[in-house]
Amino acid sequence: MGLLYVNENGAQIGYEANKCVVNYKDGLKKLIPIESLEGITIMGQSQMTAKCTEECLKRGIPVVYFSKGGVYFGRVMSTSHINAGRQRMQSALYDTEFAVELGKRILSAKIKNQSVVLRRYEKSRNIRLEEEQKMLSICRGKIENSRRIEEIIGYEGQAAKFYFRGLSKCIEREFQFNGRSRRPPKDEFNSMISLGYSILMNELYCKIEMKGLNPYFGFIHRDAEKHPTLASDMMEEWRAVIVDATVMSMINGHEISKEDFVFNLEQPGCYLTKTGLKLYLNKLERKFQTEIRYLKYVDYPVSFRRGILLQMEQLTKAIEKGDASLYEPIVIR
Repeated sequence: MGLLYVNENGAQIGYEANKCVVNYKDGLKKLIPIESLEGITIMGQSQMTAKCTEECLKRGIPVVYFSKGGVYFGRVMSTSHINAGRQRMQSALYDTEFAVELGKRILSAKIKNQSVVLRRYEKSRNIRLEEEQKMLSICRGKIENSRRIEEIIGYEGQAAKFYFRGLSKCIEREFQFNGRSRRPPKDEFNSMISLGYSILMNELYCKIEMKGLNPYFGFIHRDAEKHPTLASDMMEEWRAVIVDATVMSMINGHEISKEDFVFNLEQPGCYLTKTGLKLYLNKLERKFQTEIRYLKYVDYPVSFRRGILLQMEQLTKAIEKGDASLYEPIVIR
């Protein structure tokens, strides 16, 4: 199972003989068995036929829309997975000890994963990030002893500053950046991770809906209009593991160059070119398909994408039992 990315303007996505058919402006035609699709992501101004939309809704295949620059617009998704009873239980756990415990578990794991990613690049670049690693350890300890969500979020934010400072010291010199920038991303690194986080959130959003949960009823992130806070919560443990590691690998492995980016003056910010976007999406998709053994409760390898679904199953069990200790975040080594 995999995702179909359509990132060229003017393409048309249709359905013929049990296949998803993509017709491009240059005459190229791509056919994919619809049974092999887990989702379709459209980036830019392309169209989907009513027949294809209907087939995706029948099969529970989400169709997600982004701008060419990676801004998320929305999705078309079947409502067949909605579970009202489960969502009532989920909502009732907001602002409870469950939320605090879940937040501590997820954000502690996130910082541990950030530390491991930094250590990998310290070794490859032959440098030591003593201050950054020390602060990550301190912040992680503070989180584990916190009693309020606001405290947990504050310590996580402090850790993030030192983490990105460390990554900037490990990255190829020409790609060095000054901290995290979002809307708009001011440099190549931030452009890549911003898009990667949007794609990762789409993966989480889909898996959350598949389990009948509400993506907008979070536990760590506070309620926010039009923001899927549960998806934001559940992507925290995966950010460094999937997106940051992929971006650093591409840049330090010279798989992408400065020429694969453009600075847009009309919409200020740094964005991937068509060529750069293709390189990045292919690399990220391979990452999602990579098999791992980081989940404590399974004794066999699973892909990152399958791992995300398994984690949503664990979250569902924790919500139904009202016991956050049943949720084990992914921790890499």
